[in-house]
Amino acid sequence: MTRFELEKQIAEKRSCLCVGLDSDFNKLPSHFSSDAKGVLDFNKEIISATRDLCVSYKLNTAFYEVMGAEGWTVLKETIKYIGPNHLIIADAKRGDIGNTAVQYAKTFFDQLQADAITLSPYMGGDTLKAFMSYGNKWSIVLALTSNSGSKDLQWLPTKGGFVYQHVVELVKNLGTAENTMFVVGGTQPDDLRAMRADCPNHFFLVPGVGKQGGTVSEVMKAGKIDSKSCGLLINSSRSIIFASSETDFAEAARSAAKDLTLQMAEFIS
Repeated sequence: MTRFELEKQIAEKRSCLCVGLDSDFNKLPSHFSSDAKGVLDFNKEIISATRDLCVSYKLNTAFYEVMGAEGWTVLKETIKYIGPNHLIIADAKRGDIGNTAVQYAKTFFDQLQADAITLSPYMGGDTLKAFMSYGNKWSIVLALTSNSGSKDLQWLPTKGGFVYQHVVELVKNLGTAENTMFVVGGTQPDDLRAMRADCPNHFFLVPGVGKQGGTVSEVMKAGKIDSKSCGLLINSSRSIIFASSETDFAEAARSAAKDLTLQMAEFIS
């Protein structure tokens, strides 16, 4: 999905919602089997209930890889069920060099047919180039996260600014605003505002809204590009997909997603 197509979806739906399919089989409603089949059936119902409200789905691969080979099948089938009209993000947080990075890129872009992948830049720019060589795909690089451990590295001061700022400059020089995004936590609006100042044109994938305490209003005010362009994908996972553990889980998921999109619509013309 190109940037133009993504922005068109956002404008038409007045939504920048990304639904996180962190489908832990231990947390499925009791009428689903706690296995790969249960996860796939659950995913399909969540997708059917939310596809008209969101512009993206993010699949955290850890919740699928834990199921072994069957988990990869569930990933493929889930992506197939989502279809071509949503940005599909493989939340894999990969980061390696040389031929290993090439194989990862082939895995997620060619085999799984994801539109985007989350990446860790810790090993440097050569870990990102294999993914950025796919002109029609997105590299979403961890930049400024809101977990407590982010202070250990991301906020370390250097002669030329904080470490996260070096990451941003590196990525901006390797890619463009048409094929790269940044992961920026949504629980600290001031940090998000600082990140937007450093990076005025790129899309941000923003986790942390919902269960983690971030709000749509704070994120939109701090991170939106300008009055015409949104530049944000706001992710919500557990607060949507596990809004209910009963048989009404799909209706509850839709209601939770709808509530977020109504808040987003106030900021999207």
